Amino acid sequence: MAMTLTEFQSLADALRGEIRKVIAGQAELIDHLLIALFARGHCLLEGPPGTAKTLLAQCLSQVTTLDFGRIQFTPDLMPGDVLGVSLFNFQTNEFRLTRGPIFTDILLADEINRAPPKTQSALLQAMNERAVTIDDKTHSLGHEFFVIATQNPIEQHGTYPLPEAQLDRFLFKLIVDFPDRDAEIAILSRGTLRPVGEDATPLTSVMTREALQQGHALVDAIRLDATIVQYIVDLTRATRSDGEVLHGVSTRAAVALAGAVRARAALDGRDYALPDDVQALFLPAMRHRIVLGPTAEIDGRSPDDVLTAILNRQDAPR
Repeated sequence: MAMTLTEFQSLADALRGEIRKVIAGQAELIDHLLIALFARGHCLLEGPPGTAKTLLAQCLSQVTTLDFGRIQFTPDLMPGDVLGVSLFNFQTNEFRLTRGPIFTDILLADEINRAPPKTQSALLQAMNERAVTIDDKTHSLGHEFFVIATQNPIEQHGTYPLPEAQLDRFLFKLIVDFPDRDAEIAILSRGTLRPVGEDATPLTSVMTREALQQGHALVDAIRLDATIVQYIVDLTRATRSDGEVLHGVSTRAAVALAGAVRARAALDGRDYALPDDVQALFLPAMRHRIVLGPTAEIDGRSPDDVLTAILNRQDAPR
């Protein structure tokens, strides 16, 4: 039986409620993570150390019954450490695949920018096709495969910038900032109720694999009005002609934004999208995909500044 919008909203509320038992504040961040999950996208979380990026990914895995895997990226990590390798079995006289940690449902790629480009490239096929090729054989990772990657923008020693091709495979780049004062007080207050060093509050699994699949089907069934499609296309094309942008976004970016818009509408209980959905998701979906030109860099403009200007110049459908 197909999931209804009301059931979908109830599922999302249950997920939010469990995650908020551990993550104080960050309501918009949690919502964007859920949008990415139901839109079949991947998320890149960027923020200074100690802002619960890794903890957020772990919480999401705990509130579902999906398999969870974690890769701590380091400079000496090799592609085989991610994908797995075929090892020769002397008893059977044949090669046998030893699967790597990428064979999971929710993958936490922790500090992804610490791995060299050779290792980062191991994720390209997995993130785009949800499959990996090892020794000429393609292995499916499943339709639920979801990557949450983290990186620290402050520390540059021993890090490698992510290739543009890999950045383009992330639906969102979410900026994780420090919580506000009330949220920090809530975090510290929770800690005083537990012995020092004890793990965080245990969470309850509220979403099964079947529920996620039904959520995907519901989002897929939402159709975008022609005016919304044209609005998305006009915005993405505007990034390619803007004088402050050296390289604009790809068609893949427009497709990804359209999927995210459908998921946001569903989470809001609507079977139709609004221009507000596009405007709310334009920055997180595009900030990592544009390359600023020298003029913008000299003026100290950020990707968000340039994208906001493009958004303000483009007329929204009425």
